[in-house]
Amino acid sequence: MTLEELRGEIDKIDGDLLFLFLKRMECAEKVARYKLSHQIPVYNAEREREILDRTQQKGGKYGGDARQLFSSLMAMSREVQHRLLSGGAPLRRAVSKAEKPNLPDRVACLGQKGSFSQEAARRLFPRAKLLPFADFPSVFSAVARGTADCGVLPVENSSAGSVGEVYDLLLSHRFTISAAVSLPVRHCLASLENSIEKIRIVYSHPQALLQCSTFLRNHNLSSIPCSSTAEAAHRAELPGAAAVCSSEAAQSHGLNILARNIQNAAGNRTRFIAVERGFCLPEGGDKISLCFSVPHRTGTLSAVLSRFAAAGLNLTKIESRPIPGRNFEYDFYLDFLGSVRDGPTLDLLCALSEELPRFDFLGNYREMEGL
Repeated sequence: MTLEELRGEIDKIDGDLLFLFLKRMECAEKVARYKLSHQIPVYNAEREREILDRTQQKGGKYGGDARQLFSSLMAMSREVQHRLLSGGAPLRRAVSKAEKPNLPDRVACLGQKGSFSQEAARRLFPRAKLLPFADFPSVFSAVARGTADCGVLPVENSSAGSVGEVYDLLLSHRFTISAAVSLPVRHCLASLENSIEKIRIVYSHPQALLQCSTFLRNHNLSSIPCSSTAEAAHRAELPGAAAVCSSEAAQSHGLNILARNIQNAAGNRTRFIAVERGFCLPEGGDKISLCFSVPHRTGTLSAVLSRFAAAGLNLTKIESRPIPGRNFEYDFYLDFLGSVRDGPTLDLLCALSEELPRFDFLGNYREMEGL
């Protein structure tokens, strides 16, 4: 056969496949109506696993590919069924009743004047009163008690990675992300001493120390972590001590700046989020954050991610975190561009909330880009 003839044969097969695909989806709708009338859940993990195992066995040398194809077909069928059955009712209700967050009067953040968290809070809420706290749990506690209307916390740095403690606290408190901002972070080495040679120890937040690890290593400087860069500036008032902090923090504590821009990466940036009690959806939200776990079986994560691709949703972050108390089992944190007010996006999230062992909607918000 010529190449043109082979392509013609493929086109014919593709036409047959499309006809059968549409027929299968029509059948999925009938199944959904039957399940609705008989109060049968959409997802039957055991039946699907049996079908996929059998398909892979029959697929011969293409068994793995056949399994992936049928897994995608089943996921799409479930999407249809969840949509017709209005699956994910708790999330749908929360979205329908969500209110626009009010501008906060009191904002809790990490560190005193000069901390990067305070700078982020000022960018997000320029008229709010800033309430400084010594650590992340205290910020969350202030929001939980109502002492603060919201909290602003760092969640990710472009070179040092995510701040896992903040994500863990976000899940345990069930707060909602209402806004975010990305800021350039430029660190300096500051001290009451007048030269680096006199420095014996350097203080800073663990993330800041990671972000400046190359400079510290090259100058043989030992470090001690503390609660914030602003706290580090306070400790740098001790003899022989220095801080990795912002130039603003150094100036407010009367410190000498011994070196500027000591971060590993010139384009060093940190993302900060604002968190609030309850469920709120700001207008114009275009980024969604989720946390979920998947069954501990081959291909389950790939199957979930493929559904975002099928929906045309652009993933901007995925990261795994160990589940406390569960050996070698993980939660996955996912950010993607989209709005929960978009019907197909909401349908996908509602379907996942029904099917996955653990699913948490963390927020749908806008992210500012600070200069």
